[in-house]
Amino acid sequence: MNPAEPSSSPKSLLAQRFRGFLPVVVDVETGGFNAATDALLEIAAVTLRMDDNGILHRDQTFDFHVDPFEGANVEQSALDFTGIDIDNRDALPEEIAIPDLFKSIRRAVKDNGCTRAVVVGHNAHFDLGFVNAAANRCDAKRNPFHPFSCFDTATLSGLAFGHTVLAKTCQIAGIEFSNSAAHSAAYDAEKTADLFCMIVNRWKELGGWQGLPVDLQAPVEP
Repeated sequence: MNPAEPSSSPKSLLAQRFRGFLPVVVDVETGGFNAATDALLEIAAVTLRMDDNGILHRDQTFDFHVDPFEGANVEQSALDFTGIDIDNRDALPEEIAIPDLFKSIRRAVKDNGCTRAVVVGHNAHFDLGFVNAAANRCDAKRNPFHPFSCFDTATLSGLAFGHTVLAKTCQIAGIEFSNSAAHSAAYDAEKTADLFCMIVNRWKELGGWQGLPVDLQAPVEP
């Protein structure tokens, strides 16, 4: 069976909401903008859960500081922006961090009755690009994430709040945001998760998805 295709087992509300996908909020801090050549320095992933009323909540946070891979480019301007001191921190090589993260995400996918994870991020294709590049470098098996689909909270924020910068959008949405704590992968991922949950839940309040039974076996476009 294709891992992206739904199985015949009963579906949780969360699995129903996103066609069998588990949204996982991901944020990366990097040594530059090129996923192929620039170092992955931090990666955090936040899983989500849905209560019996169909309300989405932030769940667990998985956070790794990562050693630059051999030959990686690290721009000083990137370190200045994030405040990361790569010489004075506890970090893991990609070959350990990425498989550990994937194992936790696969467990969350299974626990929520889903079939695959999908990256949620603020400018999500940037984060997904670094996840895929790191997975390829360390030959990580069973990548739980869809290889190209994602949910972008910058786009959703432009629709919902008329702004696309994470800090400003959180301020508009009434979500506490500390600029001094920003540019930590875990902090930014958790704030992005709160924002995504708010938008999804608000859409439900406005009469959108109501958690009604759906036929996940019906053919759908990829």
